[in-house]
Amino acid sequence: MNECSHVSALPHPEPAPLSDTCLECLAAGSHPVQLRLCLVCGHVGCCDSSPFQHATAHFKETGHPVMRTFEPGEKWRWCFVDGSIV
Repeated sequence: MNECSHVSALPHPEPAPLSDTCLECLAAGSHPVQLRLCLVCGHVGCCDSSPFQHATAHFKETGHPVMRTFEPGEKWRWCFVDGSIV
């Protein structure tokens, strides 16, 4: 995996998840396909395969650049700014 310039600015340790599911999906009566964790603030949002794409919406609203998968057994991270796995 490549190291983007945004990874070094992340808080260490990473923030605790603010929830165990996408609260925006829950409020909309939708079901997330997979979950993503914002590594700046701990927001949990649904992936781009979900109807509302709340993780991407969170990035667009806040500018928080890096998220990681919030799925059991997966460990990858994504930088929205660089458009790459980090």
